[in-house]
Amino acid sequence: MLVLGIESSCDECAVAVVEDGRRILSDVVATQIPFHEKFQGVVPEIASRKHTEWIHRVASQSLAEAGVSPAGLDGIAVTALPGLVGSLLVGISFAKGMAWSLRKPLIGVNHILAHLYAPQLEAPIEYPFLGLLVSGGHSIICIVKDFDVIEVLGTTIDDAVGEAFDKVSKYYGFGYPGGAVIDRLAANGDDKAFVFPKASLHKGEHRYDVSYSGLKTAAIHQLDQYRRNDAAATPENIAASFQKAAVDILLDRLLKAIGDTGLRTVVAGGGVAANSRLRRELGSRAVRDGLDVRFPSLKLCGDNGAMVAGLGCRLLERGDRSGFDLNASPRVALFRRISR
Repeated sequence: MLVLGIESSCDECAVAVVEDGRRILSDVVATQIPFHEKFQGVVPEIASRKHTEWIHRVASQSLAEAGVSPAGLDGIAVTALPGLVGSLLVGISFAKGMAWSLRKPLIGVNHILAHLYAPQLEAPIEYPFLGLLVSGGHSIICIVKDFDVIEVLGTTIDDAVGEAFDKVSKYYGFGYPGGAVIDRLAANGDDKAFVFPKASLHKGEHRYDVSYSGLKTAAIHQLDQYRRNDAAATPENIAASFQKAAVDILLDRLLKAIGDTGLRTVVAGGGVAANSRLRRELGSRAVRDGLDVRFPSLKLCGDNGAMVAGLGCRLLERGDRSGFDLNASPRVALFRRISR
């Protein structure tokens, strides 16, 4: 089965062709970073306009690289939620047009579930497993029971981890996107220069939840309070210390989930899954504790059409279809179980 996947939930205009939910034939991503860089964050209006300008070209390039004609496709998959509504609507409208003109089935895809499916494009992973979805908009620890069913154990109670990276980078003028810039700076910094606090969240049902607003505030407004001795407040030291604290928060909650559930396979996804410290620390833990830890390749960590096409293929194979009344939604339901 050949499925074209369209991803336009934020600022990446991405289209891919995937065969049988596994084999990536093409994966084209047009980045908007230069257009949002001066604002140090994504501007929704600019994002949706760029998607409108680019999506036809990106889709044509993806089909050409895959060596597939539009008529040769078996289905069209598109991200329908969550994300920026204006951006989502561009992708959905284009997908509807393709599906209608080609008389091909259409399927709307959950962006969160697509990220958790991404590692399956590179190597088969048996269900169930623990999922760690970390990005600019999400911080989720969950049990992934099937390709479209997850049980959320913990999430952020305020800022997502990627959002905290972006805000700290923006405040200090490190650059954009913040996660990648802080990761690069941290490589030459002292991660013990600042001992930043980490939210404990002992009260209530927060065993697996995370919080980043306190860490962000400490790094931005209370820097000297957490400086170790006479450590220099260099960009490299701030970045390294902040990154260490941010990753430690995730690992603390994830390790609790591993111990409580007994699941030994951990699958990471999302933009922050590209973070070198997270990959290194979780990889070391895997060796030490006998865990099976899977990270997608760096290209599949960010938003991409391949993960949408892959998951879409599974849904289409099962017989799922979306009507032409498919609409965009900025959010998923805020409860402890998410499905498509």
